[in-house]
Amino acid sequence: MRLRNILIFALIIGVLSLGLVGCSQKPKAKKSINFGYVQWPGVTVKTHLVKKLADYMGYDTKMIAGTQQVVMKGMETKDIDVFPGVWLPSMKTNLKPYQDKGVIELVKPNLKDCLYITAVNKEAWEAGVKTFEDLKKHAAKFDKKIYGIEPGNDGNKIVKNKIIPEYNLNGWELVPSSTGGMLSSVKSRLQKGKWVAFNAWKPHYMNVMFDIKYLEDPKNVWPDGGKSTVYTAIRNGYSKEDPNFYKFLQNFELKVETQNRLIYEYKKGGEDEEGRNPEEVVEEWIANNLDTVEKWVKDVKALNGEEAIKAISENAKK
Repeated sequence: MRLRNILIFALIIGVLSLGLVGCSQKPKAKKSINFGYVQWPGVTVKTHLVKKLADYMGYDTKMIAGTQQVVMKGMETKDIDVFPGVWLPSMKTNLKPYQDKGVIELVKPNLKDCLYITAVNKEAWEAGVKTFEDLKKHAAKFDKKIYGIEPGNDGNKIVKNKIIPEYNLNGWELVPSSTGGMLSSVKSRLQKGKWVAFNAWKPHYMNVMFDIKYLEDPKNVWPDGGKSTVYTAIRNGYSKEDPNFYKFLQNFELKVETQNRLIYEYKKGGEDEEGRNPEEVVEEWIANNLDTVEKWVKDVKALNGEEAIKAISENAKK
């Protein structure tokens, strides 16, 4: 009888132990990454590219759109983890307060040899408008307007607070809008045979849509002559929380030609015409460029423990 009781007790302990082990071995929750982006075609399609690679590695991901200020504030509040679209020096003014507080860290450049400065249509350039100084002589042709993108953008501030006063463009105004709104204004003026001055940049499909020329800045008013570099940024603490994905961000870099192609595929026909779904564009690009992706994910693991390139390759073929 005593032996029987001992066996029953042992059996109960064993069952309880199995239950406890089962509880302790519940699968870990999937890691999540929130990507911030401004709705410029280049930043949009590049963010989709990084997000899709993270998806293939097993992460739960989300894209959050906003102005520069909104995205940076989201990084401060830790609602956004990664922002792969920091254009410098254009965003320097908006970025500096967050860097000073130590809430945003730059990882590395992901796009070099970029340009962001005012441009004019080819006809205006051929007629002699080759520098900011030349705008004044032909003010009537431009209706004394320079078109820009969203309010708060540093390029807008440079034109309004530095270019206009330094080059004595009395009566000129900076007209802010969205990227799409600005390009619609450019297209409309050109269709009417009018000249146009607007803040342009490359890489961007606007350089294919329109025959444009970038203005020279003889007084060196525009920081670094408009030459720009795009950086990947992370919120403070993210590199320690996920050193694995951080390693990928340290390796991630696009060539200007590659981003031009991605933007073109995404926005064929322009802002006001139907293009392609950016997710489809990057899925296709990844499947056709696994050799490049492999360099980016060297020593990086998927969340299931296998090599990242293996998980990405398998998902890209589906």
